[in-house]
Amino acid sequence: MKRSEVNKAIKEMEALAKKHGFALPPFCNWTKEDWEEKGHEYDEIRDNMLGWDITDYGLGDFEKVGFALITLRNGNQNNPKYKKVYAEKLLMLKEGQHSPMHFHWNKSEDIINRGGGTLIIHVYNDKDGELDDTDVLVNADGRSYYVKAGTGVELRPGESITLWPHQYHDFDVVEGTGDVLIGEVSMCNDDNTDNRFYEPVGRFPEIEEDEEPYRLLCNEYPLAK
Repeated sequence: MKRSEVNKAIKEMEALAKKHGFALPPFCNWTKEDWEEKGHEYDEIRDNMLGWDITDYGLGDFEKVGFALITLRNGNQNNPKYKKVYAEKLLMLKEGQHSPMHFHWNKSEDIINRGGGTLIIHVYNDKDGELDDTDVLVNADGRSYYVKAGTGVELRPGESITLWPHQYHDFDVVEGTGDVLIGEVSMCNDDNTDNRFYEPVGRFPEIEEDEEPYRLLCNEYPLAK
């Protein structure tokens, strides 16, 4: 991705969060220069990859395949220093944008429509890495029921769904409803080892530096001095 694309996505997500009354934590507003002055008291942010995360999954077409997100809080199962057993994210999926089919090996998560358009999540069970054709259990806002494999479960603002380990899912937006602000409440998040994509994709994009960064991404922080 070009840095200008990353900067644009961050500014759009800031505006969407503000529109729907979601206030961001202070570290989301720090500049590259701010980060140069941050000491070890902020290692939780560095070590647990809190902050901005913009991805095109290595496919080079962010407007069609991608996600903008912020990890707001996160534990770390690989480091006993951090005791949290939960994580929270905020995500933006633009109308016309798609997030590819995947599951998590260990993480359970609630996906919440925080505002905007109507989110669609297609669900399948995993069968040895393949998309199984068996009916899928849906747990959504206190209701438990089964749907056929590949069903698109629609979430309107305020609605949520629980996604379990080995439950394949993707993300789309109902055409004509607008960009969606998405919440995620989950077990600890580990994007390096816990994601299994149905079709191989990248996770953190290589950045073409065509302008200065507006905000640093969660994998770009300088080491504490």
